Amino acid sequence: MNVFLTAEWKHLINLTYEVEPSLLEEYLPKGIEIDTALNGKAHVSLVAFDFLNTRVKGISIPFHVNFPEINLRFYVRYKGHVGVVFIREFVPKHCIALVANRIYNEPYLATPMTSSLQTANDGVVSHHRFKYKGQIFDIQATGTNSLFTPEETTMEHYFKEHTWGFGTAHSGKTMCYKVEHPVWRIYPFKSFELRIEFGKLYGKKWEFLEHTQPTYKVFAEGSAVKVFGALTLTEFDKLYPQSV
Repeated sequence: MNVFLTAEWKHLINLTYEVEPSLLEEYLPKGIEIDTALNGKAHVSLVAFDFLNTRVKGISIPFHVNFPEINLRFYVRYKGHVGVVFIREFVPKHCIALVANRIYNEPYLATPMTSSLQTANDGVVSHHRFKYKGQIFDIQATGTNSLFTPEETTMEHYFKEHTWGFGTAHSGKTMCYKVEHPVWRIYPFKSFELRIEFGKLYGKKWEFLEHTQPTYKVFAEGSAVKVFGALTLTEFDKLYPQSV
């Protein structure tokens, strides 16, 4: 497989909610199952992070190297491999959204966004702000600046470590792409602030999340990543014949 993109994904805020699996069925690619192995529940995560030092096929594109992203995603399984499917991804650059939509058919939208990181004493604060349809939204998380690596059996590990992204190509076929990075350390989570209208951003059926507290909260340090070119499920099966 060829590497399509390299970057650093840094300071990832992950706020995860338990939801009914039926809410996710319309987004589910063919042949992929909703993953409920963690605790018998389906989950969606609101994730905010920074893309840094971005290169597409080794090329650094001016003004598109460092930028924030905010996405809503859920967790799926294919032949024993756990991955994610995206409901919507926000970025600040129209070119980024255009490329992602054309190549991966990912549900990207471009909108004005900013992010910042502050460290003081033993704390670290990541703040994301974006504007959509004339309204300002905010996501902020505070952690203790004492990084550690959680055990593989923990929910923190589950929500931050996924090798595969799944989606539906323009042809209607299910595709997947591999993401490689070292295991991420996390900041002990202290608090978060969220000013989001889920219904406006993701559709009316998600309005209930505005009155729901996240079940799980993770604040990951992040690292350098590699994103590989897209595969069909047939190509995936040939490369990973031992999948179970």
